[in-house]
Amino acid sequence: MSIRLRLTLWYTGILSLTLLLFGIGLYYLLHFYYYDSVETDLKERADTAYTRIQPRITPTLGGDISFDFVLQGRDLLNNTGTYYQLTSFDNGSQNRSNNLKDLNLYLPEISDSEKQRLARVDYFIDRSTIDSFEILIYNRPIYLSQNGTTRLAGVFQAAVIIESYEKVFALLRLILTVTSLLLVLLAASFGWFLARKALRPIDKVIYAASQIEKGTDLGNRINYDGPQDEIGRLTSTINGMLGRLQNAYTDLEDSYRRQRRFVSDASHELRTPLTTIRGNVDLLEKMWRKTAAVSSDQDRDQLEMSLEAMQDIAGEAERMTRLVNDLLALARADAGFQMEKDAVLLQPLVEQVIRRAQLLPRRAEWIAGDLSALEEAYVLGNKDYLQQLIFIFIENAFKYTEEGFVKLDAVRTADQVGLRIQDTGLGMDKEEVPHIFDRFYRADVSRGKTSGTGLGLSIAKWIIDEHQGSIEVTTRKGEGSMFVVWLPLIGLPTTFESGHSLQPLNQV
Repeated sequence: MSIRLRLTLWYTGILSLTLLLFGIGLYYLLHFYYYDSVETDLKERADTAYTRIQPRITPTLGGDISFDFVLQGRDLLNNTGTYYQLTSFDNGSQNRSNNLKDLNLYLPEISDSEKQRLARVDYFIDRSTIDSFEILIYNRPIYLSQNGTTRLAGVFQAAVIIESYEKVFALLRLILTVTSLLLVLLAASFGWFLARKALRPIDKVIYAASQIEKGTDLGNRINYDGPQDEIGRLTSTINGMLGRLQNAYTDLEDSYRRQRRFVSDASHELRTPLTTIRGNVDLLEKMWRKTAAVSSDQDRDQLEMSLEAMQDIAGEAERMTRLVNDLLALARADAGFQMEKDAVLLQPLVEQVIRRAQLLPRRAEWIAGDLSALEEAYVLGNKDYLQQLIFIFIENAFKYTEEGFVKLDAVRTADQVGLRIQDTGLGMDKEEVPHIFDRFYRADVSRGKTSGTGLGLSIAKWIIDEHQGSIEVTTRKGEGSMFVVWLPLIGLPTTFESGHSLQPLNQV
């Protein structure tokens, strides 16, 4: 959820809560105040009429007497909107005001529970509905003193119709509800507009950061022409940070560019003298061998010592030549060198590598495994670099395998072909695997024991990446390693299945 939406929801929620509390408070305040006034006015009128109630003795058929109650004439004729009714508990007779008679209505009778309530209180007011009329009823007990005792003899009821008042409050509820909804909708729209306007610089910050992330425009800055509030200060700070990042990145790029050029130029410059040194050393070695054949024993011993020194020089020159060639290859990779690629049939290329690998210096047995997975397997690549890639892994396997075997075979999936190089050499710890493709990295166990520059696997990784491939490493220290180079297939779809699954020597 965006900040803009969250702010709008907060605005809307706070306003809705405020309007809800205000509406409820206003409604119930008016409701309480109005009905309190109505009840007070009703009580005052009823108490005035109550003082004019007159008891009336009525003889019964059995010779006894009962009491009922009557209002004075002006109360009977009351037409002020207040309705009166007297009820006798002795004979159940009721005496009503004329306006109540005109409506042909009787106020609700008092139940036994309400009689008990009347005996406990001076009066009570409740609501009732008669023939769809909402009325407010004031109930007050009537007591008679007879033979020295006081008893509850009847009830006096005064009522007002509150139907019109209820309609007014219903209209008030409707007005408050509609007004609140309209205000919330208007506030949400206005809040969204304000949040969008206030956070617009943030969108510019995001855009500028995305441009820097993509590396398309490090000179991009945030255009802000608003006040120097929090957003303005944030924008200025980020623009300053972007400027420093641009300068640092430019300096770093210049440094890398100079470094790559230095490595490339140095490699080119070193190849020529190294070639000359190796050629002259070979020539001197041949000449000294001829001289040693016709020299005396003492001279022959001196010549043999010189010949050994010359061979050491030749070996070091050859090692330096390999290092220079590797540095030159990596310098090309760093400079963004794009190798030319064509459709390459892998099977003859790998068979040629197998034949040449038999001539490499080695102590382990060289095994050419099943290559049937390479039949009609075409990849988009560079033939020379693919051969170099395979040789790097084979030479690396021979270098770290003193006994056992080194094996090359192939596997295949629906859209990839894998070249698998497996050995029974030193192997590695699993912590070392993530670093073996770093430049100049060599496992600690092999430092000083095997020759090499530590650049071979870095070059191999570059070649794999250039061919859109991947590398799978499976190893265990003391038991050997297996590298599977996966390359994407091109050409017509194939239904070939190699018939054997990838079975790693040992899992990391």
